[in-house]
Amino acid sequence: MIDLGKFERGKKHKGDYADDLAAVQDRLARIQVAHIVHRRPAIVMLEGWDAAGKGGVIQRLTAEWDPRHFEVHPIAAPTEEERARPFLWRFWTKLPRAGDIAVFDRSWYGRVLVERVEGYAAEPDWRRGYDEINAFEAGLAANGVTLVKLFVHVTAKVQDERLRARLEHPWKRWKTGADDYRNRAKRADYLEALGDMFARTDTEAAPWTVIDGNNKKAARIAALTAIADRLEPRVDMTPPPLDPEVERMARAALDGASGPEG
Repeated sequence: MIDLGKFERGKKHKGDYADDLAAVQDRLARIQVAHIVHRRPAIVMLEGWDAAGKGGVIQRLTAEWDPRHFEVHPIAAPTEEERARPFLWRFWTKLPRAGDIAVFDRSWYGRVLVERVEGYAAEPDWRRGYDEINAFEAGLAANGVTLVKLFVHVTAKVQDERLRARLEHPWKRWKTGADDYRNRAKRADYLEALGDMFARTDTEAAPWTVIDGNNKKAARIAALTAIADRLEPRVDMTPPPLDPEVERMARAALDGASGPEG
């Protein structure tokens, strides 16, 4: 069982944050290249409390990635068209192509979290959602998609501090809205839903990793390291060989350009 109470210490990052961030970003850049070269698809999915720091993790995750081979999907409430279809349909349409990485800022777990707690889904629908999600994720794994599932956890106290900061900082106000405070008022209900979610969907094919988000810098390093640790063993990290003909042409062109003006 996953106990969120074990992820509330908020300890500071021990090393040099800038150096360690650069190192894990460089590692992730190589991992992305391996996915491109070997045409392996992957999904990085983040769930967590409002103001837990998911956006900051995603910003630093993708900082050194080639933008042609990843896409970030911020998941909001379903549209009228999406509500008329099976709830997983809108996620099928966002799955990555071979060689690409899809990043989900919130995900299909809305069915068993916000839709359950806020009453947007009937009880039979969200209860059936666990089996639908497990089958969906097992199918992804069977088809060679690596799935990384992170939950960024913060205490109620830290969440309140960050929500208050968003109100007081004029350039952060756009990040907050009425839903943040409605959800905050139902924290006990969300904790119950999270317990069921972890118990029912923490599988061998798609395990959950919880990140202590109470210290932002430590959380970013921990999240990026967890993502790298999950992605790297599931892709061939051998660099691609240099095509002899390309090398011959390149050296001839480069050597020929190395005159006085070179």
